[in-house]
Amino acid sequence: MDNPENRNEMPIIATSEMRAHWGWFVALGTCLFVLGIIAAGNMVLATIASVFYVGALMIVGGILQIIYAFRVKTWGQFALLVLCGLLYLVAGVITCFEPLPAATMLTLLLGMFMIAAGIVRLWTGFKARPAKGWGWLVGAGAVTMLVGLMIVSAWPVNSLFILGLFLAVDLLVQGWSFFLFGLGLKPQKAA
Repeated sequence: MDNPENRNEMPIIATSEMRAHWGWFVALGTCLFVLGIIAAGNMVLATIASVFYVGALMIVGGILQIIYAFRVKTWGQFALLVLCGLLYLVAGVITCFEPLPAATMLTLLLGMFMIAAGIVRLWTGFKARPAKGWGWLVGAGAVTMLVGLMIVSAWPVNSLFILGLFLAVDLLVQGWSFFLFGLGLKPQKAA
Protein backbone atom coordinates (compact mmCIF):
# COMPACT_ATOMS: atom_id res chain seq x y z
CA MET A 1 0.00 0.00 0.00
CA ASP A 2 1.15 3.52 -0.74
CA ASN A 3 2.16 5.36 2.42
CA PRO A 4 0.86 8.99 2.43
CA GLU A 5 4.03 10.12 4.22
CA ASN A 6 6.23 8.84 1.34
CA ARG A 7 4.15 10.75 -1.23
CA ASN A 8 4.85 14.04 0.54
CA GLU A 9 8.57 13.40 1.00
CA MET A 10 9.76 14.83 -2.35
CA PRO A 11 7.95 18.17 -2.07
CA ILE A 12 9.33 18.65 1.46
CA ILE A 13 12.90 18.00 0.25
CA ALA A 14 12.49 20.30 -2.73
CA THR A 15 10.95 22.98 -0.54
CA SER A 16 13.73 22.78 2.05
CA GLU A 17 16.36 23.13 -0.67
CA MET A 18 14.48 26.07 -2.17
CA ARG A 19 13.99 27.65 1.25
CA ALA A 20 17.75 27.63 1.77
CA HIS A 21 18.10 29.76 -1.37
CA TRP A 22 15.04 31.98 -1.03
CA GLY A 23 17.18 35.09 -1.45
CA TRP A 24 18.21 34.04 -4.96
CA PHE A 25 14.56 33.92 -6.01
CA VAL A 26 14.00 37.40 -4.55
CA ALA A 27 17.13 38.72 -6.31
CA LEU A 28 16.15 37.13 -9.63
CA GLY A 29 12.64 38.52 -9.30
CA THR A 30 13.97 41.98 -8.51
CA CYS A 31 16.32 41.92 -11.53
CA LEU A 32 13.61 40.73 -13.90
CA PHE A 33 11.17 43.34 -12.57
CA VAL A 34 13.73 46.14 -13.05
CA LEU A 35 14.39 44.90 -16.60
CA GLY A 36 10.63 44.93 -17.18
CA ILE A 37 10.44 48.56 -16.02
CA ILE A 38 13.31 49.45 -18.37
CA ALA A 39 11.59 47.64 -21.25
CA ALA A 40 8.30 49.39 -20.48
CA GLY A 41 10.12 52.74 -20.45
CA ASN A 42 11.42 52.23 -23.98
CA MET A 43 9.28 49.75 -25.86
CA VAL A 44 10.92 50.50 -29.21
CA LEU A 45 14.31 49.48 -27.82
CA ALA A 46 12.71 46.44 -26.18
CA THR A 47 11.14 45.51 -29.53
CA ILE A 48 14.50 45.76 -31.27
CA ALA A 49 16.10 43.65 -28.51
CA SER A 50 13.37 41.04 -29.02
CA VAL A 51 14.00 41.01 -32.76
CA PHE A 52 17.76 40.57 -32.27
CA TYR A 53 17.04 37.68 -29.90
CA VAL A 54 14.80 35.98 -32.48
CA GLY A 55 17.39 36.62 -35.22
CA ALA A 56 20.18 35.14 -33.11
CA LEU A 57 18.10 32.04 -32.41
CA MET A 58 17.39 31.66 -36.13
CA ILE A 59 21.11 31.92 -36.94
CA VAL A 60 22.00 29.29 -34.33
CA GLY A 61 19.15 27.06 -35.54
CA GLY A 62 20.30 27.37 -39.15
CA ILE A 63 23.89 26.53 -38.28
CA LEU A 64 22.81 23.52 -36.23
CA GLN A 65 20.60 22.28 -39.05
CA ILE A 66 23.48 22.57 -41.55
CA ILE A 67 25.78 20.69 -39.16
CA TYR A 68 23.12 18.01 -38.76
CA ALA A 69 22.81 17.75 -42.55
CA PHE A 70 26.47 16.78 -42.76
CA ARG A 71 25.82 14.11 -40.14
CA VAL A 72 23.09 12.58 -42.34
CA LYS A 73 24.78 10.68 -45.14
CA THR A 74 21.84 10.22 -47.53
CA TRP A 75 21.80 12.71 -50.42
CA GLY A 76 18.04 13.42 -50.51
CA GLN A 77 17.86 14.47 -46.88
CA PHE A 78 21.24 16.17 -47.05
CA ALA A 79 20.27 18.63 -49.79
CA LEU A 80 16.93 19.47 -48.19
CA LEU A 81 18.42 19.90 -44.73
CA VAL A 82 21.24 22.13 -46.02
CA LEU A 83 18.74 24.24 -47.97
CA CYS A 84 16.45 24.63 -44.95
CA GLY A 85 19.41 25.43 -42.71
CA LEU A 86 20.71 28.03 -45.16
CA LEU A 87 17.27 29.64 -45.45
CA TYR A 88 16.98 29.79 -41.67
CA LEU A 89 20.49 31.20 -41.39
CA VAL A 90 19.86 33.87 -44.03
CA ALA A 91 16.52 34.80 -42.45
CA GLY A 92 18.27 35.20 -39.09
CA VAL A 93 21.00 37.39 -40.58
CA ILE A 94 18.41 39.56 -42.37
CA THR A 95 16.42 39.81 -39.12
CA CYS A 96 19.50 41.06 -37.26
CA PHE A 97 20.55 43.53 -39.96
CA GLU A 98 17.02 44.83 -40.63
CA PRO A 99 15.33 44.79 -37.21
CA LEU A 100 12.53 47.27 -37.99
CA PRO A 101 11.12 45.44 -41.04
CA ALA A 102 11.59 42.19 -39.12
CA ALA A 103 9.62 43.65 -36.19
CA THR A 104 6.84 44.56 -38.61
CA MET A 105 6.62 41.01 -39.94
CA LEU A 106 6.97 39.39 -36.51
CA THR A 107 4.18 41.61 -35.17
CA LEU A 108 1.86 40.57 -38.00
CA LEU A 109 2.74 36.90 -37.45
CA LEU A 110 2.16 37.28 -33.71
CA GLY A 111 -1.29 38.76 -34.32
CA MET A 112 -2.22 36.04 -36.81
CA PHE A 113 -1.00 33.27 -34.52
CA MET A 114 -2.96 34.73 -31.60
CA ILE A 115 -6.12 34.80 -33.71
CA ALA A 116 -5.56 31.17 -34.72
CA ALA A 117 -4.77 30.13 -31.13
CA GLY A 118 -7.89 31.93 -29.92
CA ILE A 119 -10.06 30.10 -32.44
CA VAL A 120 -8.57 26.75 -31.40
CA ARG A 121 -9.14 27.57 -27.71
CA LEU A 122 -12.73 28.62 -28.42
CA TRP A 123 -13.33 25.37 -30.30
CA THR A 124 -11.71 23.35 -27.50
CA GLY A 125 -13.83 25.13 -24.90
CA PHE A 126 -17.09 24.51 -26.77
CA LYS A 127 -16.12 20.85 -27.33
CA ALA A 128 -15.66 20.50 -23.55
CA ARG A 129 -19.08 22.10 -22.97
CA PRO A 130 -20.64 19.51 -20.68
CA ALA A 131 -17.61 19.60 -18.36
CA LYS A 132 -17.55 21.99 -15.45
CA GLY A 133 -15.43 25.06 -16.15
CA TRP A 134 -15.68 24.91 -19.96
CA GLY A 135 -16.53 28.60 -19.97
CA TRP A 136 -13.04 29.47 -18.76
CA LEU A 137 -11.56 27.87 -21.88
CA VAL A 138 -14.01 29.78 -24.07
CA GLY A 139 -13.19 33.02 -22.23
CA ALA A 140 -9.44 32.49 -22.63
CA GLY A 141 -9.93 31.76 -26.32
CA ALA A 142 -12.02 34.88 -26.80
CA VAL A 143 -9.43 37.07 -25.07
CA THR A 144 -6.56 35.58 -27.11
CA MET A 145 -8.48 36.04 -30.34
CA LEU A 146 -9.46 39.63 -29.48
CA VAL A 147 -5.86 40.56 -28.65
CA GLY A 148 -4.77 39.04 -31.96
CA LEU A 149 -7.45 41.01 -33.81
CA MET A 150 -6.36 44.22 -32.06
CA ILE A 151 -2.73 43.61 -33.07
CA VAL A 152 -3.61 42.86 -36.70
CA SER A 153 -6.07 45.77 -36.99
CA ALA A 154 -3.43 48.30 -35.81
CA TRP A 155 -0.65 46.79 -37.92
CA PRO A 156 1.88 48.06 -39.11
CA VAL A 157 1.68 51.17 -36.89
CA ASN A 158 1.99 49.10 -33.71
CA SER A 159 5.04 47.16 -34.95
CA LEU A 160 7.48 49.41 -33.14
CA PHE A 161 6.13 48.67 -29.68
CA ILE A 162 4.02 45.47 -29.57
CA LEU A 163 6.93 43.04 -29.21
CA GLY A 164 8.50 45.36 -26.63
CA LEU A 165 5.20 45.55 -24.76
CA PHE A 166 4.95 41.76 -24.63
CA LEU A 167 8.56 41.54 -23.43
CA ALA A 168 7.99 44.21 -20.77
CA VAL A 169 4.81 42.56 -19.47
CA ASP A 170 6.48 39.15 -19.38
CA LEU A 171 9.50 40.48 -17.48
CA LEU A 172 7.30 42.35 -15.00
CA VAL A 173 5.04 39.34 -14.35
CA GLN A 174 7.94 36.88 -14.08
CA GLY A 175 9.90 39.26 -11.86
CA TRP A 176 6.97 39.86 -9.53
CA SER A 177 6.22 36.11 -9.41
CA PHE A 178 9.80 35.11 -8.52
CA PHE A 179 10.01 37.92 -5.96
CA LEU A 180 6.83 36.82 -4.18
CA PHE A 181 7.78 33.15 -4.48
CA GLY A 182 11.14 33.87 -2.84
CA LEU A 183 9.51 35.82 -0.03
CA GLY A 184 7.10 32.94 0.51
CA LEU A 185 10.07 30.58 0.88
CA LYS A 186 11.80 32.80 3.42
CA PRO A 187 12.12 30.90 6.70
CA GLN A 188 9.97 32.36 9.47
CA LYS A 189 11.74 33.41 12.65
CA ALA A 190 10.85 31.38 15.68
CA ALA A 191 9.03 33.38 18.33
